[in-house]
Amino acid sequence: MNADKKKVIAIALITAVALLGDAMLFIVLPVYWQDFGLTSIWQIGLLLSINRFIRLPVNPLVGMFYKRFQLRTGVWIALIIAIMTTAGYGLFKEFWLLLLMRILWGVSWSLLRLGGFLTVIEVTTDENRGNYVGLYNGLWGIGGLIGMLAGGLLVDQTSILFVTNLFSITGLLALPAVFYFVPISRKEEKDAGDRSKERKKWLNSYVGLILLTGTGMGFIVFGLFSSTLSTLIEETYDNNWDIAEITIGAATLAGIIQAIRWGWDPFLAPKIGKIMDSIKTPPMILLVPLFMGGVMFYVFVNVHVMAGLIISLLFFQFLSTIFVTTTDTLAASAASQTDQVKVMTAHTIVVDVGAAMGPLLAFTVIDLYGITLIYYVSGLLLITLGVTWMVYIRRSQRGTLD
Repeated sequence: MNADKKKVIAIALITAVALLGDAMLFIVLPVYWQDFGLTSIWQIGLLLSINRFIRLPVNPLVGMFYKRFQLRTGVWIALIIAIMTTAGYGLFKEFWLLLLMRILWGVSWSLLRLGGFLTVIEVTTDENRGNYVGLYNGLWGIGGLIGMLAGGLLVDQTSILFVTNLFSITGLLALPAVFYFVPISRKEEKDAGDRSKERKKWLNSYVGLILLTGTGMGFIVFGLFSSTLSTLIEETYDNNWDIAEITIGAATLAGIIQAIRWGWDPFLAPKIGKIMDSIKTPPMILLVPLFMGGVMFYVFVNVHVMAGLIISLLFFQFLSTIFVTTTDTLAASAASQTDQVKVMTAHTIVVDVGAAMGPLLAFTVIDLYGITLIYYVSGLLLITLGVTWMVYIRRSQRGTLD
């Protein structure tokens, strides 16, 4: 294994450990919100959203941080914060303290995410970028796999405090890995060609469409779908299943469905990235998750048989893997041709905007009108994005774009 690949793998796995508590919260909080000391359903949406909102002003500052300080320092700070916030989810039963934990987690994720993206761009070329982006996304997703699956299952069987303590201890054990495996900093040496690329105008119609797609991806995949899955299942899932004296509640089932995607991502995402590296028009792959994913949101609220719903949800998770890998690869490729920090900072910001709006808007609409309306709107959003990309691709192939 070459040194560049080790850097990508190391940052991805450390990010995975930091992600455990956050992933658990998305599955457990919508079901056990009263056990967290919450008094109203709107508080769920705010807690699941505030970490994304705080990242909007923080992301540019993180970009400046990585230009001035070591990458290793940023990752170490991020992991320390992640350990503290995960422990806080179990220790605090006051809404405002939980809100503070979520704000701090937002800072941690900004440091981890932008640092990871910049590392991937630094060590890749046009021939392998999709593969490395898929590898990076797939490996840090293991944190989502364990957090959602183990979090949902263990909370159903034990307690919130037990699970948060367990995940915090895991983070502590991972701290030495930061010093052993994370590079000290990004390479600062740049040739004249690199400097001229950074001076190019970075925001054009293509980058703008990528950023719009990143907003939609954050809203759908990381925001709305993740936070409302337990609620969707709870509406269809009338009775708990008992397997070997283990109760499979809505939180556990939602955790399993979410975790399956994180389980296959390390294998599927790099392969999807390789396909993108090999085809002439990589954005064409986006049309698959946009159109088919849009249809699936109409299916979710009209399937009333549990087996059918599970199959539909798993298929959407497969589409989500394609959606995330393709969008991140397009952003990284665009960044490699111009100012890396500016493009990737903008990409992380718009993804966070979408992800922040997802839970907040979803639970507000669910509280007022039910889950059907927000799912119909989400489906329409994906289909509209698909049409927009189809028009752009056709115009670019005809040479009618600037």
